Amino acid sequence: MGYQRQLLTLALCSALLSLDACQQRKVSNGGVPADEVIYHVFQRSFYDSDGDSHGDLAGITEKLDYLQELGVTAILLTPLYESVYYHNYFASDFEKIDSRYGNMETYRALVKEIHRRGMKIYMDMETQYVTEDHLWWKDSYGNRASAYSDYIIYNDSAQTHPESIVYGLTELLGYDGTVRKITTVNLKSPAVLDYNHKLFSYWMDPDGDGRFDDGVDGFRLDHMMDDLDNKGILPDLFRTFWIPLIDSLKRLNPAVQFMAEQADWGSYGFDYLERGGVDRVFAFRVQQAARTLDKARIEAFADTTFGQTPVGKEQIMFIENHDIPRFATVVEKHPGKLRVGASVNLLIGGIPSIYYGQEIGMLGHAQFGRYGKVVTDANEIPSREAFEWYASAQGKGMSYWYKDSGPWWDESTIKPDDGISLEEQQNDEKSLWNHHRSLIALRRGHEALINGDYRTLRNENPHILSFLRHTEDETVLVVINLDDSMEQLSIRDNGNSAFPAGSDIKRLFGTCETVWKGPTLFVRDIPPYSTQVYEVKCRR
Repeated sequence: MGYQRQLLTLALCSALLSLDACQQRKVSNGGVPADEVIYHVFQRSFYDSDGDSHGDLAGITEKLDYLQELGVTAILLTPLYESVYYHNYFASDFEKIDSRYGNMETYRALVKEIHRRGMKIYMDMETQYVTEDHLWWKDSYGNRASAYSDYIIYNDSAQTHPESIVYGLTELLGYDGTVRKITTVNLKSPAVLDYNHKLFSYWMDPDGDGRFDDGVDGFRLDHMMDDLDNKGILPDLFRTFWIPLIDSLKRLNPAVQFMAEQADWGSYGFDYLERGGVDRVFAFRVQQAARTLDKARIEAFADTTFGQTPVGKEQIMFIENHDIPRFATVVEKHPGKLRVGASVNLLIGGIPSIYYGQEIGMLGHAQFGRYGKVVTDANEIPSREAFEWYASAQGKGMSYWYKDSGPWWDESTIKPDDGISLEEQQNDEKSLWNHHRSLIALRRGHEALINGDYRTLRNENPHILSFLRHTEDETVLVVINLDDSMEQLSIRDNGNSAFPAGSDIKRLFGTCETVWKGPTLFVRDIPPYSTQVYEVKCRR
């Protein structure tokens, strides 16, 4: 930790000792390719292929052309396994695919088609909890002779008081009235570790032939913690559970990737990268700052997040996911704020992730307690609504699985002819969808925007975020106006700059030209809520 920032300080285009400063840049990920844009899909809400109103695996396969047109290169699924809950967390059977999604045949067909197209697929996994429907619970409850007694944490010798889960919950109310008891799995059990190895291996290589063309490229580890739920019951899990599991799976397939959802959303995740054995974490601090569009906060958290990420590890940058209100709701559908939010998401660093519907500005106000004091999974439905394919909000594939099921349906933000649909935006050059598509294409064409280090370029304008992305061979300057007024920018080369005075500045994106006046770079008349991107070439 910290050595990346030291190296960034050395990455200057002004002469430094006898080194050619234009060659002082490095690839922050240790040379590992990072040309990925992830599409985080809540598959039940994405596209329904068979008319039952539930999005499914065949629906994703059918829409791969759309995803490639947008420019994404990888898909992150929420859990597929069987559960009584619509989100498929809290499993009843880890080895069965929810029949609403399809079966193993449709799963393998999707994976093979994704791989045929040169894309990747990641699966969300949460094996820390099970419901009372699961075999481990059913067989071991009140039965000390059960082969699964060690799989679940019981608080009494009679095995009738299973341990609670996160937030002390012992049961959960589903949006459809379903109630199930839920308990914590004993991750200290060698048998549970062995089971997880076999389970993850199965999803990596379903037919066990030693090839991985029909299996996932990696996993999102939901609610990963070193001390599960901070109870002191399952401490030191990095060393005793996660690292042994990850290491055993990487011996099977060294290319498999693990991304941790660090359960402390205020965490930078450095300990997960250094002690937890994972390859990637989520850039929560930058995400939280980006949603405020506060320049100082974005700079502070980006400096720390990207400057202290260990070499060879990655941050996943996002502004939306399935657990929080949608960004369009946070900024009250403001077109300019939506655009610059997308710019930060896609250009600032790490591996960008787009939550389905984010690219068209879908709305959603998920929040705990919205639908009463009893904890219910209905709270998050507003940020998990059907993807809006059509201007009319009706048509083939619309995944209204929650129709007429409660106030979340009555309060639905999906409305016809409101501008928030793929049909309304796809052919509009100025749309949010085309803004995403243009930025993804821009990113794809520049190694600095894919693998480059991040460095804040300080300026005196409180509304202009300016930063560099740079590798050994390329430097890109990004300038984002976070305000609703025309702004001016000046950046002075004081001998401690990654682009010395007189460097060639080529505009890649936006409308504003630049000019050097002595040691100062000027960018004039930057339009409100706009993004300007430039390639910087040091003159020798």
